[in-house]
Amino acid sequence: MSPPAPGAVNTDPNEYKYELQCHLGGGDFDTPCLGRQLECKDGPDGEDGIPVIWHSRPRGVPGAVWAIHSGPTCLFDAKPEDLLPRIAADIQREFQNLPVNAGTVVAQPSPHTLRGAETNFYAEATEQQFDISMFGQAVHVVATPVQYTWNYGDGTVFGPQPSMGGPLPQDRWGEKTRTSHAYGATGDFQVVLTTSFQGTYSVNAGPPLPIPGQGQFNAPPQTISVWRSLTRNYADDCNANPQGQGCPGVGATR
Repeated sequence: MSPPAPGAVNTDPNEYKYELQCHLGGGDFDTPCLGRQLECKDGPDGEDGIPVIWHSRPRGVPGAVWAIHSGPTCLFDAKPEDLLPRIAADIQREFQNLPVNAGTVVAQPSPHTLRGAETNFYAEATEQQFDISMFGQAVHVVATPVQYTWNYGDGTVFGPQPSMGGPLPQDRWGEKTRTSHAYGATGDFQVVLTTSFQGTYSVNAGPPLPIPGQGQFNAPPQTISVWRSLTRNYADDCNANPQGQGCPGVGATR
């Protein structure tokens, strides 16, 4: 394969090459294999491709032998490696520009919580896949959420860290969790989740390669209203006077 572009960092421990699916070496082919080899019709430019098997071996290990990595798969550009260094140099920027969904923020309780009480926050984020074109090559990208940063809107930031949190049953609301937060003041706060994604990319259905670094994406802000609770004694009987002070739905205090 072509050497990496100057300044490009290759974090993959393997190197790769492809061989025709039924090639035995030299000018010999496996005749029975030819009868059942993969058909590669109607490529991205309407042209036929070739069926190949991808091989890999450890990079920089003396005497390392090639072993089958994946395939058969269709290759619609006979020399995609000529552009791999250019793709490798630009893939991190392309990754950050993808429409990756950072996930959503869930709060328990919501949309109201109490000052001084633990409010449980957790994220709902999933792996996503994208097909893009770079330098005329078909590139498949997989984005996997790996870290989460919570900005609770009151100046408190937690992360980045690997826990996305999780839901609590209602009878356990108020318990402290890995991602919960207790507000010290009342008011409306905008909670922002930043999800860090690790990515891989493959060129023309070749082997997956790691994307250097991570991409950070923000979820839409979640508004949480923090109220204060008061304990008072009232003489009203709510059954006799539902509008009396202290009765449910009357005189709620923030």
